[in-house]
Amino acid sequence: MSALHGWIILDKPYGLGSTQAVAAVKRCLREAGYPKVKIGHGGTLDPLASGVLPIALGEATKLAGRMLDSDKAYDFCVKFGEKTDTLDAEGVVIATSDARPALAEVEAILPRFTGPIEQMPPAYSALKVDGRRAYDLARAGEEVTLKTRAVTIHALEVLACDAECVTLSATVSKGTYIRSLARDIALALGTVGHVTMLRRTKAGPFTLKSAISLDKITQAAKGRTIVQYVLPLTVGLDDIPALPVTPDQALALRQGKVLAGDPRKQGLMLATEGQTPIALVEGSGLEIRVVRGFNL
Repeated sequence: MSALHGWIILDKPYGLGSTQAVAAVKRCLREAGYPKVKIGHGGTLDPLASGVLPIALGEATKLAGRMLDSDKAYDFCVKFGEKTDTLDAEGVVIATSDARPALAEVEAILPRFTGPIEQMPPAYSALKVDGRRAYDLARAGEEVTLKTRAVTIHALEVLACDAECVTLSATVSKGTYIRSLARDIALALGTVGHVTMLRRTKAGPFTLKSAISLDKITQAAKGRTIVQYVLPLTVGLDDIPALPVTPDQALALRQGKVLAGDPRKQGLMLATEGQTPIALVEGSGLEIRVVRGFNL
């Protein structure tokens, strides 16, 4: 049985950390009898969040960085009237308000949070302050001062609204904290709030449509059918033009050599020999250089 190289798109369950999810997939592959390969994920999801978690297998781990940089989409609920220290349902209530904005008020405020914005990350986050995780400092009762960051909210709309909560859908750039977005929207509406539900619906090219539950993966491992849920490595590169190469050119690229380029073929490309991905390459002027090679 050969090693697997590609993507498993996990519908991560509530309560499970991203690292735990990767470990669970590792156990499934081991149970199914596959050789050990490197495994990573394409973007952390908090334990209290569910949804799309791309898990890279083997050579696909070389593309995990591209997934981290990609846009993400989320559905989330903001409960008005209570702010917690963690900005989600896990935390302790630290501020309250009797104000409950109406649907029309919520809709009217959203354009203010659409497009490029400055955002203050939550104190309870994995960002480092003087070499220590912010959440470790916050849990120790220390004052956490983080810098604002520039992020982009590509789309933001109301899905549902009642007297206590509003459910929103957002498509955001990398580095965006939905908990911070919820906090700031509540403040702009003259109240306080925190996230009670967070579900990632899209990460890069991957959506819930291609995501499968951990239970299904576990069952597939027992039945030795897990390969049916592994997407090709190239699925994460659909936005990159292909560059067909000859066997001799493929060998040269595998050796890290520079190929003669074409002024009409510039920028990032996926060099392929037949159906086999050889490398991500960069066309620049009259040269083609390897950016990331694949050992397939």
